[in-house]
Amino acid sequence: MEELQRNDTLSSKKLISRMENFPVGKFHYKLLNINGAAWAFDAFDVGIVTFIVAALTKSWNLTTGQVSIFLSVGLFGMLFGASISGALADRFGRKSVFKVTMLLYSICSLICAIAPNYTFLLIARFFVGVGLGSETPIVTAILGEFIPASRRGKVQGLLDTFWAVGWLASAVIAYFVIPTVGWRWTFVIGAMPAFFVFVIRRHLPESPRWLISKGRIKEAEEIVNNIEETLITQGLSIPEVKIEQISDNKREVINKKSGIGLLFSNKYCKASVMLWGVWFFVFFGYYGLFSWMPSIFVKAGHSMVQSFFYVLIMQIAFVPNQFICAYLMDKIGRKTVLGTNLLLSALATIAYGLAFGSGVSSTIVVILGALTSYFVSGIFAVIYTYSPELYPTSVRATGVGAASAVSRVGSMLAPIVIGYGLTSVGITGVFAIVAVSFVLGAVFVWVLGTETKGVILED
Repeated sequence: MEELQRNDTLSSKKLISRMENFPVGKFHYKLLNINGAAWAFDAFDVGIVTFIVAALTKSWNLTTGQVSIFLSVGLFGMLFGASISGALADRFGRKSVFKVTMLLYSICSLICAIAPNYTFLLIARFFVGVGLGSETPIVTAILGEFIPASRRGKVQGLLDTFWAVGWLASAVIAYFVIPTVGWRWTFVIGAMPAFFVFVIRRHLPESPRWLISKGRIKEAEEIVNNIEETLITQGLSIPEVKIEQISDNKREVINKKSGIGLLFSNKYCKASVMLWGVWFFVFFGYYGLFSWMPSIFVKAGHSMVQSFFYVLIMQIAFVPNQFICAYLMDKIGRKTVLGTNLLLSALATIAYGLAFGSGVSSTIVVILGALTSYFVSGIFAVIYTYSPELYPTSVRATGVGAASAVSRVGSMLAPIVIGYGLTSVGITGVFAIVAVSFVLGAVFVWVLGTETKGVILED
């Protein structure tokens, strides 16, 4: 029995070493595109709601309080989804839970399109949020588990470019669809691509690292062999794994704890506290800034169509920094890039808020808004790469799911706080609140963060 266990251990280590030796090829980029498509559809839903609420306010005569609740209820669903999906993915596998989340999101998005009243729409939006929130820990975990450490920052950093594309698509569709055929059709459009991704995921392999963690060595080996054949067919050279390359994995192994208990063991407590703080303040700042943005433009005296166009320009600025940070993460490290973008986002937000509240030209306001969007995008390019690198395979999805759940608390509170702030401290004041949130996120990174550049994922 001991000999069999020893052979399984050596086999699993060799499989991991083989995966770390793979060059990044078509398989990895196909994986990126599948996960990225889901990411884009998630972003589309998050983005389109900010435009829908501007239309709903007029057609259903919503109060500021009702708008705040509408923006927050989906985020409350995300909190619930993120709280359970990580543990489910660590227990039942990344792929199976992934497909269920997309089906739930698709059905509930269509239900939103036929909502007869405000209460019905709130209930449907909650369950859309459950589907979306459940997906986040899985996307970040499964992609990182396939990418070699030397290229993980670049490839996984590119994942967030799909978020920018999804948000950009929501702005374009809102600009053309809502003023002409109404807000209901945007929910229909948002559901259709999700069904497409649900079908594609039949071709998404289960994570070999997860299979190994469950003792399913032969299944993991079959997947690794298939990946290798795909790369060889592409014409790529596969370096042979040498005995001395096989990791002895001398890191401490903790067997007595699992799940949340392991996240707060001596080894991972610092990382968990850091991630929870960063995710809370980043998402509070992001949703505080962007969920009200079209409505703030309308409140400042611009038409709904003009407001949609201005936000569209800001979302275009979200894209370039994704590529830059994806490159910089593997050059200068995750911690430095993340902390720097948080501080620059805070400064840009202050300038944006001052311009908004001082009556300067719309051109300057939009330029500063685009600059803010540019630096905020860099935060997300890093955070989804950095977070899963801090945990072992057995609790990777649980760890990211827990951080994501905490982030949803921030996301849920932000629209309510900003909605109240607009009537109490004004536009400039709410931008200051957002800026402080980004600064606090940076403090958590610089004080508690550790560097993971080039580190092989712990199994």
